[in-house]
Amino acid sequence: MIPVNEPRFDGRELEYVTECLTTGWISSAGRFLGEFEEDWARYCDRRFGVAVCNGTVALQLAAAALNLEAGDEVIMPTFTIISCAMAVVYQGGTPVLVDADPETWCMDVSQVAARITPRTRAIMPVHIYGHPVDMDPLLDLAERHGLAIIEDAAEAHGAQYLSGRGSAQWRRCGSFGDLSCFSFYANKLVTSGEGGMVVTDDEALAKRLRLLRNLGFGPGRRFLHDELGFNFRMTNVQAAIGKAQVERIDDTVDQKRRIGQRYVEGLAGLPGIRLQVERPWARSVWWMNGLVLDKQSGYTAASLAQALSALGVETRPFFLGMDRQPALRERGLFDGENYPVTDELAEMGLYLPSGVGLTGEQQEAVIGAVRKVLG
Repeated sequence: MIPVNEPRFDGRELEYVTECLTTGWISSAGRFLGEFEEDWARYCDRRFGVAVCNGTVALQLAAAALNLEAGDEVIMPTFTIISCAMAVVYQGGTPVLVDADPETWCMDVSQVAARITPRTRAIMPVHIYGHPVDMDPLLDLAERHGLAIIEDAAEAHGAQYLSGRGSAQWRRCGSFGDLSCFSFYANKLVTSGEGGMVVTDDEALAKRLRLLRNLGFGPGRRFLHDELGFNFRMTNVQAAIGKAQVERIDDTVDQKRRIGQRYVEGLAGLPGIRLQVERPWARSVWWMNGLVLDKQSGYTAASLAQALSALGVETRPFFLGMDRQPALRERGLFDGENYPVTDELAEMGLYLPSGVGLTGEQQEAVIGAVRKVLG
């Protein structure tokens, strides 16, 4: 079976992890934590990085650092992972949804302005499957209405966006938010097994993030807590792996873009499917290479996945919209709301093997299998 993802550890990961084991620095202190934070923040052109134990809690920590309260609203896409909504709900806030763009599958930024109310505190753009959100309109809205940006760049390590298109400045995803969040799960371009990070340019926010991730320990007497925090710490072992991965991020991004381009070429002209469109203002890293079936294809995502599995190709379904999640609907959220683009993506979309460990031979086999089933 050709897997959807297989991580690659051919840098200094083993060397760095061995140092952790031989020195005993295996928990939430050690040299690799600070170096990983500094390396990744620098790569994203940010001043501060705060490492945490996974990408979900990176979002939760960002929401907590902004002091979201009951009734505060955060606008986000419905086509995303539930971690985005959870981060807001856990703070007592309310996620407010917009539909997906039918070509990029990122949030439809043209719908955001109409969702702003006096209770809106933040906008949460999510770069989907390695393609950037159209950030300039969101930054303009945030400035005009005094809103924060919580940028979810979990799937977009190294992706770039052409900001201020009149002046043509390419910026990496993760450089746009008041708080920008990453995941380093095993299927990401940079992995530490599990792990995440929040990056920011705001020194006060960085200080608060560090306080909250470590049980609210203050600078004074130990075990004296002025507020409740979280145990969201990353280990030095995770950071050691992550640091080694960052050292070859440029090669990884190049490889992922080659994989994405080969899928575009190899599936070109195949009837009944649509691929994610890379906009001229975007440099996607094709974190996952997805396709959406037309109704006339005779397949749904589920039936195509079954047919490809029989040919030795593993796939994964697309996200199910936040408005369709029972755990959120039971809280009285999203009653009567409808997001047709996301519904179509969820029913008709899946993604193909896309990991950095994918060989050229494997990719050709995947392309051949898709063509055999749909051709």
